Amino acid sequence: MLVGASVSKLLPISGLRTFATSSPSTSIQKRICIVGAGPAGFYAAQYLLKNLQDAQVDVVEKLPVPFGLVRFGVAPDHPEVKNVINTFTKTAENPRVRFLGNLSLGKDFTVKELRERYHAVLLTYGADQDRTLGIPNESLRNVLSAREFVAWYNGLPGFEELNPDLSGRTLTLLGQGNVAVDVARIVLSGVDQLKKTDITEYALEALSRSNIRKVLLVGRRGPLQAAFTIKELREMIKLPHCATNWRPSDFHHVEESLPNLARPRKRITELMLKSLSEQNAQTDSRGCFEPIFFRSPVKFNGTDRVQSIDYVVNELKDDRAIPTEETETIATDLVCRSIGYKSISLDSDVNFDDRKGCISNVAGRVLKKTLTGSDQTIDDIEDKHEKGLYTSGWLATGPTGVILTTMNNSFGVADQICKDFHNNVIRVKEAKPGLELAGKHVVSWNGWKAIDAEECRRGAEKGKPREKIVKIDEMLSIAGGL
Repeated sequence: MLVGASVSKLLPISGLRTFATSSPSTSIQKRICIVGAGPAGFYAAQYLLKNLQDAQVDVVEKLPVPFGLVRFGVAPDHPEVKNVINTFTKTAENPRVRFLGNLSLGKDFTVKELRERYHAVLLTYGADQDRTLGIPNESLRNVLSAREFVAWYNGLPGFEELNPDLSGRTLTLLGQGNVAVDVARIVLSGVDQLKKTDITEYALEALSRSNIRKVLLVGRRGPLQAAFTIKELREMIKLPHCATNWRPSDFHHVEESLPNLARPRKRITELMLKSLSEQNAQTDSRGCFEPIFFRSPVKFNGTDRVQSIDYVVNELKDDRAIPTEETETIATDLVCRSIGYKSISLDSDVNFDDRKGCISNVAGRVLKKTLTGSDQTIDDIEDKHEKGLYTSGWLATGPTGVILTTMNNSFGVADQICKDFHNNVIRVKEAKPGLELAGKHVVSWNGWKAIDAEECRRGAEKGKPREKIVKIDEMLSIAGGL
């Protein structure tokens, strides 16, 4: 892709190479810094440790606690997805790894400093901002993002005071990905199901008083383009005391498309059609889940708080949603946008694509901000990458895929780092000192273990796996000088 764009190439794991060391003449330890202790960072560290036997890896994280979206993004009723933390913990406890928590890029250090103090720097700090719709009245009270809502119930520091207003009866989720379905499921689940998870106590209390009984899941395209996966849909359909109501008009000609669908899409479409055929037989429902297709929001209505949403009705052409002249207005009491996350630039020295919301890169190698050459066409310029500077995960690819996607991407970028060491693209001429920590309140891995133990202790008192600590100062106090 050309300069200003962001590219990530997934490497099949079978195609990755092993590098025992760099050149035999190099006895200097390679120092690598990874900024971000989420899945992208830990998977890259895992690969680097395995394939560069003489590498020391520092994993730097802005929060005092590790694991990123595994801790703060995975739904509390999906504990099995969090099992990957066990693998990350083994990586962090490798003697060639240091976890440095409570250090922020742009506040405690710059990319320039890192590049001076390490042989290679890998940026994996993720995507923690929201995409917006850009339609009238988007700032009305009770128009939130799904990211904020998830951060609230998952205990991300800074969101404990969100206090979403759950006094109304209808929640509208704009977007049909798995994050939106997670929010729908959490809101419509009974608290008896949630109180044994690691959901925050304040969210559990708020949900116990919630009046939300109907959740609308609105998408701009049709059932054949829905972004949720079959596992998440099956969980919603089977949710106790919750009816699933589809609009039959959304499924015109869908059944006749089944023979031509790829197997994963065919299975999820068959599940939707089966649920549609059974919906009138549902009884004993205290809540209602209503997917709605072919609608794009064009305006939020209300004075102080949202009361309804105006939609344009779409039709599909070549899988694209094309607006028609038809409109529909649907009442709602609370709105969560779920139209994607985006990254932000934390250092002006890095080539960042604001439109895409990610670092400009080719296969994880960060592109220079300014290229020199006759026509500045990327394919004609040999020295187009910032040597020793890389990116992976959502910061490199945009917010797409699941943890397995991130793993493949990070393994591929780490493999590129190994190749660049092996081929002397990164020259290891002298030892590097690593990050200067004097005067900084750094949380070590032992500090995290102290926080972890305290969270588990508090959770055990309530019959939960853990009760997350959400105040940074409290985390730092517990971590102490560890």
